[in-house]
Amino acid sequence: MERVLLTAPAPAPAAPLAAAPVTTSSRLRPDARLTTPGDGELRITGPQSTLTLRQLPLGVRPELALLATGWQDLDALGARVVAADGMRALLRLRLAVGRLDEEGLLEHAVLSGESELARLSPVGRGRTVLGPAPLAGRPVKLSRFALAQVGGGRLTLAAPGSHLTVTLCPEASALLGVLADWTTPEAAGERLALAGTDATLRLLHAAGLLAPGAPGQDLEDTALPAAQWAPAELWLHARSRNPRTVAGYGGTYPGRDHFAPLPAAPPARGTRRVALPVPDLAAIARTDPSLTEVLESRRSVREHDAAAPLTDVQLGELLYRTARCRQTFTGGDGQELADRPYPSGGAVHELEVYPLVTACAGIEPGLWHYRTDRHELEHVAQPGPATAALVHGAREGALMTDDPQVVLLVAARFGRVMWKYETVAYPLLLKHVGVFYQTVYLVGAAMGLAVCGLGGGDAADFAAATGLDPLAEGGVGELVVGSRPARLRHPFAVPPLTAGAPSAGAPSAGHGAAPHAGAFAAEERP
Repeated sequence: MERVLLTAPAPAPAAPLAAAPVTTSSRLRPDARLTTPGDGELRITGPQSTLTLRQLPLGVRPELALLATGWQDLDALGARVVAADGMRALLRLRLAVGRLDEEGLLEHAVLSGESELARLSPVGRGRTVLGPAPLAGRPVKLSRFALAQVGGGRLTLAAPGSHLTVTLCPEASALLGVLADWTTPEAAGERLALAGTDATLRLLHAAGLLAPGAPGQDLEDTALPAAQWAPAELWLHARSRNPRTVAGYGGTYPGRDHFAPLPAAPPARGTRRVALPVPDLAAIARTDPSLTEVLESRRSVREHDAAAPLTDVQLGELLYRTARCRQTFTGGDGQELADRPYPSGGAVHELEVYPLVTACAGIEPGLWHYRTDRHELEHVAQPGPATAALVHGAREGALMTDDPQVVLLVAARFGRVMWKYETVAYPLLLKHVGVFYQTVYLVGAAMGLAVCGLGGGDAADFAAATGLDPLAEGGVGELVVGSRPARLRHPFAVPPLTAGAPSAGAPSAGHGAAPHAGAFAAEERP
């Protein structure tokens, strides 16, 4: 029968640093366990892999088992193995430790006495081999992509695309300030008067946290491809597209132990409602243009017909054909799921649509919420400064000369996605926004409407207008919709900039110092 021998303890709070020898030590990662299946075997099981070590010399087994009890000096382990079984046993010990490193089952730490200065830990799947320390006299600097997180009174650093993290004690965290600019290992140690600086830099280097290059040749800032990335964008890409570098990926249900799944439709607001006309889909199917015609004719239109504005019948048909909830059902995980005209990962359908009306026959101006489950609008806010900011932002973003007739504000109820999905939750909902955009574009083109999707918006303005907690439900997209003029003033989709107009990226007049909306306008062609 298999019995559990030892499990690695959770890290204890570090004691105050004292004048003590600095060593580099190793142990099994805290979420690994060591068992003895029998016949002298050791089995080490981690979250990503299991390693079974067989036919170990008698003196090697107990020394390896010590790695599950806490930090061990590998040189000291080797000396005891040599004393017990000789040099051949030392080779077996080193091979076993190398295999543990290859499977990502070890952590390494720089210790001052028994106190941790820094700890190198695997998070995803991959090796934990330390590698060499930065060369003496060679300039080093912290990568501009490094991310520091707070937890347990310490800072943990990570680099995008790396499966390793480095956790620093408060005293060692001062090293980050020194590494904000190029320095040398010797100069950094002198400035901090901290023993173990060289060894700590070795951990940072192993985790990919030190920048390549040298003073005057900072490759992260000056050389493609790294220079083109903003840190936040690279992190979003790296985390969502490198499952080996994260602890959990995909449908792991990270929210299940913390909150119940949100219902498919949000609670009613209790405000006045407007029932929208239900279109006759059978009749529409007989007269709609073909998919090929719609795809080939689709374009962004930034002009609305002021003499014949959009109607409640048209808005109702557009929302019915693009966003309504066709049915709900319960998934095997207990979450209420939904079916809408556009696809959604896991059928979670977290997107909500808020029509902001300035001119629509049959619907008074103001901000409304579309009830996907009832095909009706519920009132959110009267026209005012908060809604005016949203209208202004959409007008600027679409390069329009007049206020858009309707702005479809797209929001996400984040908990619908984050209850189930880990690491990929936000990238997944952005994919949903994209397919919803295309659905609105195609249906709008089939209906002969003017549709223009925007590439950016202000979530703070949306929160101010709706009164919603931006961490619970926030703005993630915007489309401008209106009646299409019989003749467009501009033969091409994007109006040319007039003399004296701000160029893309320059401050524009009006709503604060927002960039010129040309930087945010959706793709277009003639």
